[in-house]
Amino acid sequence: MKPRITLITLGVDDLERAVRFYRDGLGWRTQGIVGTEFEHGAVAFFDLQSGLRLALWPRASLAHDAGIAVSAASPTDFCLAHNVASKAEVDTVMAQARAGGAHIVKPEKETFWGGYAGYFQDPDRHLWEVAWNPQMLPAD
Repeated sequence: MKPRITLITLGVDDLERAVRFYRDGLGWRTQGIVGTEFEHGAVAFFDLQSGLRLALWPRASLAHDAGIAVSAASPTDFCLAHNVASKAEVDTVMAQARAGGAHIVKPEKETFWGGYAGYFQDPDRHLWEVAWNPQMLPAD
């Protein structure tokens, strides 16, 4: 299997609230909620980089589509990392997430691996790391 990940879908409990957080809180662009004409079809997409997209889809719809029951999730089952170019940018992104309604799990600070990072959770408790890693700087 070639690693061709083009879409990351986060199951959410309240789609409108989740869209507000990512669109208004983090400033990500979206065309809003689409697919409302279909049962279990309402979803929102956000363009990330290099053809990668983030989808927000109600957990019940995702479970229905996959043919499994909705179950309790743990915030440590999955973590998305947002790498930035400087320590100051970590501070800026964490402040933006906080202002947008994120729960700060671990405030930004020096890391044991030589970087600088913090963690927040979105309104559905998805865990995000915001990091400056001197060995893994973003291209832009």
